[in-house]
Amino acid sequence: MSFPVIRNRRLRGTAALRNLVRENQVTVHDVVQPVFVTFGTNIKSEITSMPGVYHFSLDRVEEEIKEITSLGIQAILLFGVPEHKDAVGTSAYDEEGIVQQATRRIKELNPNLLIIADTCLCQFTDTGHCGVIHHNPSTGHADVHNDHSLELLVRTAVSQAKAGADIIAPSNMMDGYVHAIRSGLDEAGFENVPIMAYSVKFASAYYGPFRDAVHSAPQFGDRKTYQMDPANGREALREAESDVMEGADFLMVKPALAYMDIIRLLKDNFDLPVVAYNVSAEYSMVKAAALQGWINEKDTVMETMTSFKRAGADIILTYFAKDIARYLQNR
Repeated sequence: MSFPVIRNRRLRGTAALRNLVRENQVTVHDVVQPVFVTFGTNIKSEITSMPGVYHFSLDRVEEEIKEITSLGIQAILLFGVPEHKDAVGTSAYDEEGIVQQATRRIKELNPNLLIIADTCLCQFTDTGHCGVIHHNPSTGHADVHNDHSLELLVRTAVSQAKAGADIIAPSNMMDGYVHAIRSGLDEAGFENVPIMAYSVKFASAYYGPFRDAVHSAPQFGDRKTYQMDPANGREALREAESDVMEGADFLMVKPALAYMDIIRLLKDNFDLPVVAYNVSAEYSMVKAAALQGWINEKDTVMETMTSFKRAGADIILTYFAKDIARYLQNR
């Protein structure tokens, strides 16, 4: 049976019909707002390469948390910009580190707001790499030492959980990081704190504005020895499967926009919630084009978020979260 008996346009005739048959919808409960905190006082400083996104000092973070809460957003992804950096990222696991202090402060302001703590070393090391650097005397090359870095990542995760983080989100792409952190959390009495694994994190060009935001650009080389090759798809399954076996509670794909095939791949092969990270350059490109009047920002944002949902994302980390909440309130 075909045209003229079948007419696909029948179900597109009115807004009510389209709403009735819509397969995917974005709600405020799907999105997570990243928040950047820094040392200092009276700081609310816009990040130049990310219009509308700010650094907040601890004494100014209340206004951001109040706005997020008023919009109905239930979770944030917390990033810290430290005062001091060193070779082993000491500030990452300092009980008085910026993330730990901010977590305690935010929990005072809103105990019900879910805090997802980014667990990495790159913004805390003086090299800008996601772990401890090892110099190979035989080759003269320097690279991140996987197993030594795991020890510090465990300390970071435990200190974040002690401060009150609801979810630990390791973004380092070290081999065995989920197992190490799960074991460390369990031994410290945090067996009920979930791990949102950055399972498939590509060595992407889309991270540029974020590295400006947290001053984490590598001081030498790149991150291609630990982050994934953008050309590979099958490898994503292997990475995700490793994290599942090691005890991950969520599987993330980062970036999202250029990797929706990977989001679908994980959705079809695993039964854990799939997280899409709509990263900084994806955000900034839309903002820049909208500021020039070349695109309709709201329509572009909502189409993109709906596409993430259609691809299989259960949760979307996005710098547009507050904008999306406003769009949904005003529709």
